[in-house]
Amino acid sequence: MKLFISMGRITAIMWKVLGRKTIFLDIGRTAKEMFGELADEEHREEYAGLLDRSEIQFMINGTTEYNTFFFEVPDDLTPEQIQMMADVTLGIVTGSEHPLIEVEDREQRFLIIFSNDDEPELIGIRKTPGMSAGAIYNPIAESLSSPGRLNARYQ
Repeated sequence: MKLFISMGRITAIMWKVLGRKTIFLDIGRTAKEMFGELADEEHREEYAGLLDRSEIQFMINGTTEYNTFFFEVPDDLTPEQIQMMADVTLGIVTGSEHPLIEVEDREQRFLIIFSNDDEPELIGIRKTPGMSAGAIYNPIAESLSSPGRLNARYQ
């Protein structure tokens, strides 16, 4: 929910995830709850277990106006388990009577991404050890300055 204060009045923008009202900061948590509740009976128990072990991040790209639900799944999941999660999630989104994401009752464009890739953090408090901004370019610099195959055009 965004709050706008103008001339002493407060106006709130309401978000909805699969029909449930939420505030902006809770969209990821609300999506996780709704996906768990709306899963089909056949896969509900396994899906809910895998969903509990996953993290859903919500991001907005202001340029493209796409709302992205980024499922970070654990590394130990098999491709079949990740595919099952994707299939159940797709079934929920396509079978729901409510849009996945709404703002002020207007349906929004969205992406859903499943990934278990851990990209190195170059800056910040969760920086990956040994991955400073300069260290990431060391292999390139070493390959340019080390002996190896001669350039056929330079002789």
